[in-house]
Amino acid sequence: MKILAFAGSNSHKSINKDLVTLTTTYFKEDSVEILDLNDFEMPLFSSDRAAKNGIHQLALDFAKKIDESDLIIVSLAEHNGSYSVAFKNIFDWISRIQNRKAFGNKPMLLMATSPGARGGASVLEIALKTLPHFGASILENFSLPKFYENFQPGTGIINPGLKMELENKIRIVKMQTMVKVELPHPN
Repeated sequence: MKILAFAGSNSHKSINKDLVTLTTTYFKEDSVEILDLNDFEMPLFSSDRAAKNGIHQLALDFAKKIDESDLIIVSLAEHNGSYSVAFKNIFDWISRIQNRKAFGNKPMLLMATSPGARGGASVLEIALKTLPHFGASILENFSLPKFYENFQPGTGIINPGLKMELENKIRIVKMQTMVKVELPHPN
């Protein structure tokens, strides 16, 4: 299975990147590519800019990465209760590519973390409502509250209950993505 993973943040010290990177370690038998949104920095989306210049090449490149994957793992940063500008800009650009759903109808493990007690609950709530309309097939979601109390670099999640919750959700995602229907080749 080919996994595409990224944090919905452009911070070089992103705690969401720490969470998404930890989560990918549970997929040792799979091919994993972790993207950095800084590599897909584009002008702010506007319909005028898209009409004049077309879809930005980096948006097409990002969409191609989605299309080549079997599973998307994303951990969203919460900025003022919503998506970060870095994530929203990429989302806006790829949502305008003709004849596609932004997230390609790919299965997704959706996560968020924050230093606060709600663990990115507001951005998760928004994403759970909106991303399926744009082709995200969300299999599971996970919130890690109080990141600096519950996560230790080099160790991962140190709260036993939260660690078990993530591991159970990963098992469910693995079971759901491993089931593949193989059709016989026509003779």
